[in-house]
Amino acid sequence: MSGFSLRGFTYMLLIAFLIWSSNFECCIARRGKHLRQSRTFSSSLFKKKGKSYNGNSHNKNHHSGGSNSKPKSPPHKSTPPLPKSPPSHKSVPSSPPISKPKYSPSIPPPKANNGVHSTFFNVLDYGAKGDGNTDDTKAFQATWAATCKVEASTMVIPANYIFYVGPISFSGPYCKANIVFQLDGTIIAPTNPNAWSGVTLQWLEFTKLEGITIQGNGVIDGRGSVWWQDFPYDNPIDDEEKLIVPLNQTQKPPMPVQNEMGRKMPSNKPTALRFYGSYGPTVTGITIQNSPQCHLKFDNCNGVLVHDVSISSPGDSPNTDGIHLQNSKDVLIHSSKLACGDDCISIQTGCSNVYVHNVNCGPGHGISIGSLGKDNTRACVSNITVRDVNIHDSMNGVRIKTWQGGSGSVQGVLFSNIQVSEVQLPIVIDQFYCDKRVCTNHTSAVSLAGINYERIKGTYTVKPVHFACSDSLPCVDVSLTTVELKPIQEKYHLYDPFCWQTFGELRTPTVPPIGCLQIGKPSNNRIQTDHDIC
Repeated sequence: MSGFSLRGFTYMLLIAFLIWSSNFECCIARRGKHLRQSRTFSSSLFKKKGKSYNGNSHNKNHHSGGSNSKPKSPPHKSTPPLPKSPPSHKSVPSSPPISKPKYSPSIPPPKANNGVHSTFFNVLDYGAKGDGNTDDTKAFQATWAATCKVEASTMVIPANYIFYVGPISFSGPYCKANIVFQLDGTIIAPTNPNAWSGVTLQWLEFTKLEGITIQGNGVIDGRGSVWWQDFPYDNPIDDEEKLIVPLNQTQKPPMPVQNEMGRKMPSNKPTALRFYGSYGPTVTGITIQNSPQCHLKFDNCNGVLVHDVSISSPGDSPNTDGIHLQNSKDVLIHSSKLACGDDCISIQTGCSNVYVHNVNCGPGHGISIGSLGKDNTRACVSNITVRDVNIHDSMNGVRIKTWQGGSGSVQGVLFSNIQVSEVQLPIVIDQFYCDKRVCTNHTSAVSLAGINYERIKGTYTVKPVHFACSDSLPCVDVSLTTVELKPIQEKYHLYDPFCWQTFGELRTPTVPPIGCLQIGKPSNNRIQTDHDIC
């Protein structure tokens, strides 16, 4: 009886264990099914989001602008890399840290020629004729108005057309971000004075835009000769002309003044292409030629990129700067050819973190910082690097020019690996700059410190080095390394290096010897005040 009871009890335990095991497996199975369903749902949701990000729902080309659908933005925000300043060079003295502007557009600006844009608006579909005679200004305005409403869209100016366009503003701030201005045709400026009535300081202007890109193989032609011939003599003169004396005379004759009755065009000459108050503007691939005045200007812009651009106008065209920078930060200019009648690149007040490299300059007046401090104004420029540049057939090479009476400072400048060929004045600091007939003397000045020249080589036709610094605020920490400049006797008097109130060091022997540079610091250097420091 006891054996039967023990055997029965064992069977009952076995049966209970089997039943419990079966229930446990069912539970695990149900839980696994739930997990698989959950993972399948998450994967499906991820795939749907990925499809939306790829933008497959808006790949159609729109020409009439009839669709109101807007491309969706990426689900995340990213900040495009700003053009970085070059790594600090040993020859550049340390300068106070420079705070970079906050630049965080909603999505990265499009890369040049990436071919991935959701919506295209062609100026031909908005009434442009492109025959070189019909005024296409209104058609351009209508096309821009449609393009402006769609993020990352493209305004197309097609090849093999010539568009006659008057002064026009492509403006925000209500435009969407990352618009592309695809220029493959030619845009020409009016030569009729009636087209320039009113304020004509700009011809094509892009204002308060985010991530705007102008790209293509097209041409912007300012047809400036009608302006130059009307105003050959009343333009501001370049003050360095006083240093250039032809061999057959000892003094340059005064420039004649043209009769007012001979004028046809308005007195204010426009800039061909200007960007104002914009973030991340890019210009690449295009040609800008024969501007009435400055060719390409950036004012109050951050994150500027210019590359593979060609700028050209005759060497004697007045005040036709190539690229003009003012109040702009984080600027990168490279791989471009600049030929004009004034500074190839002009860096004005309010500029910092500017990096220029692999640029061909000439003819022109070289690459200049300034002029600064005009009319007793305050100027601040810092962290400027110009390197790997070829300058030829130019009045100046690399130059800093300031007016008497100004305030502020220029600091942290490096000119490196500059090749000059038949340049009249390869290295210039002029703190007595004046483009008027008469200028008054002042004791205050824009302070200059930490100006470095290295590997400046080539030929000059007037004077290799001209350092004219302020009596009250001398230039300090000026260094020269591997400067090798040889004279070429052409049609000008040749002069030895000149230095005035310039202090620093010669880190290597120079050709020719620059014995006028004063080694060390000035003994009576005035201490900077809050009025001087930026």
